[in-house]
Amino acid sequence: MELREKEYEQLAEKMKSSTETYHGPLLHVYHDRVILPNGHESGRDYIKHLGAVCVVPVTEDGEVIIERQYRYPLDMVITEIPAGKLDSPEEDRLSAAKRELEEETGYTAGRWIDMGDFFPAVAYSTERISMYLALDLKQGERHLDADEFLNIEKQPLETLVNQVMNGEIVDIKTQASILKAARILGV
Repeated sequence: MELREKEYEQLAEKMKSSTETYHGPLLHVYHDRVILPNGHESGRDYIKHLGAVCVVPVTEDGEVIIERQYRYPLDMVITEIPAGKLDSPEEDRLSAAKRELEEETGYTAGRWIDMGDFFPAVAYSTERISMYLALDLKQGERHLDADEFLNIEKQPLETLVNQVMNGEIVDIKTQASILKAARILGV
């Protein structure tokens, strides 16, 4: 048996029961009863999420198309990269990234680089966000959703890296994606 399989057997919890406590258009909240590795029972609250995508669109001169958007839970306008949730669990993630980039910024990209996935809240959510780098951009028309309000700006990638490092950019998907894009592009 492989080391990782043994580790899983030592640490894994087994679901005893599961109850959906909230069902909304974006989030589904569950309370599960689990059996711990030591045989005791405990509770786990978590959120099931369809997943999401985010895009770092970089122009030929090294500027990133970013968004300034109000976020109600924080009561703040923050800097973010284009992003959005999947329409269904089966939706192709690259197709969703292309849709979100065009809807929110009006840009399309001739070249896409998959930068991998991350889980932003592993302790209480199943959300998985796929990160993409979009290059060879062409500007077109935005098609914002009826409830979407955001401003578009361009910033040099190097400036955004500095803003991430000094705490000016607080959104984790933007932080992770900007740093990955900078590494890939040698900035």
